[in-house]
Amino acid sequence: MSLTDPKGALAALWSLAHQPIEALDSIDLTGTEPVLPSSFAVGTAAQASVAAAALAAAELWRLRSGQRQRASVAMRDAAIEFRSERYMRGGGEAPKEVWDRIAGLYRCGDGRWVRLHTNFPHHRDGMLKLLGCDYSREAVQRALDGRQGEAFETAAAEAGLVATMTRSFAEWDAHGQGQAVASLPAFTIEKIGDAPPRPLPAGDRPLSGVRVLDLTRVIAGPVCGRTLAAHGADVLWVTAKHLPQMMPLVIDNSRGKLSTYVDLREAKGRDTLAALTRGADIFVQGYRPGAVAGNGFSAEQAAQLRPGIVYVSLSAYGHEGPWAKRRGFDSLVQNANGINDAEAEAAGADKPTPLPCQALDHAAGFLMAFGAMTALARRVTEGGSWHVRVSLAQTGHWFRGLGRVPNGLACPDPKSDDVRDRLYDSDSGFGRLTAVRHAAVLEETPARWTRPSLPPGTHAPEWPT
Repeated sequence: MSLTDPKGALAALWSLAHQPIEALDSIDLTGTEPVLPSSFAVGTAAQASVAAAALAAAELWRLRSGQRQRASVAMRDAAIEFRSERYMRGGGEAPKEVWDRIAGLYRCGDGRWVRLHTNFPHHRDGMLKLLGCDYSREAVQRALDGRQGEAFETAAAEAGLVATMTRSFAEWDAHGQGQAVASLPAFTIEKIGDAPPRPLPAGDRPLSGVRVLDLTRVIAGPVCGRTLAAHGADVLWVTAKHLPQMMPLVIDNSRGKLSTYVDLREAKGRDTLAALTRGADIFVQGYRPGAVAGNGFSAEQAAQLRPGIVYVSLSAYGHEGPWAKRRGFDSLVQNANGINDAEAEAAGADKPTPLPCQALDHAAGFLMAFGAMTALARRVTEGGSWHVRVSLAQTGHWFRGLGRVPNGLACPDPKSDDVRDRLYDSDSGFGRLTAVRHAAVLEETPARWTRPSLPPGTHAPEWPT
């Protein structure tokens, strides 16, 4: 096991984005591992990804004002924000359990572990149909007793469902998708079209007047939008009435955002989104690969509608490799790529052990925000339309490379009372809300959410004037 290096991790992300190296002198990183119970460097991942986004916001402020500002991120604060959904309270009550009753780990007949994700009704119903069983853990286990792990994983993917077999690092490294992911950087920022340089709108915050379309669900994509809102962007979350939601995550991640319904199954809905895109600066989407593009809103199509747009794509497994089109979630990716197996080995556990938070989701969300702000800065200085790509699997590969934490699993697991200093109370469309503060501190433009969390579809599908 190696000791972790948050400053080195941040510097590597900053260099990968081709941001000005002198900006690294303007940020302070405090704290040391471990801050959460894990053999992995969860605190380092949190601190480095949050700091990268904060420093990108500070760089946009420099482009606006000509002045640098200092920023700081404490490792403990970043790790707590990586579990923001766990500490959120509505009306003083903990959020309802988001995990479906048949979601989770099972052992197949060949002895291999598989993890099922059935939190959306269509995934649950599809899984029960595939297994031909009743809606209970016992029935699912009986069905999987007659299955082989990898064959079941493949059958689930071919049915458009979400499940992965637990692999070791060695197995993932030998797998075609593991090799594809290992060949990719942590994220990519690519110029995809020409457009003249465009200055930032007038305003007193790094992203004042910047318009963001947020077509995402669950954690990673919504965290990106929430982060951009914290630095002053007008973020419009676009969903539809027929799409299922995990409401505790909606409540936590809607802070700072407007929210509207647009149904892309209808021509009117596609026309509405096209009109919104023409007025947007950043377009963030995190649906299964090809879904948004199939409705006419690929990165290239968005750049035609709005030359100079920054388009941010999130996928589960990356844009290359045999699994590039597969659906996925954080819990499934960390199960497939060896992290759960390695955590179990460190813990001496007899079954795969998940990380103490959805670390790939949250890290990916902050890397998306970092990439978006980096590309926006390039639009200011050199023009162009830009495509930022982030995936949970690439984030996982980066995360794995941060090193391991000796005795990290002995770290106490912080409960709500332990993090009260990081919580704040506010009114929302869901009653009085207790939520986690943003971990980054910017001296001149403090991060804050000026709009309350509100139910989906609260606002008209239009930009604020």
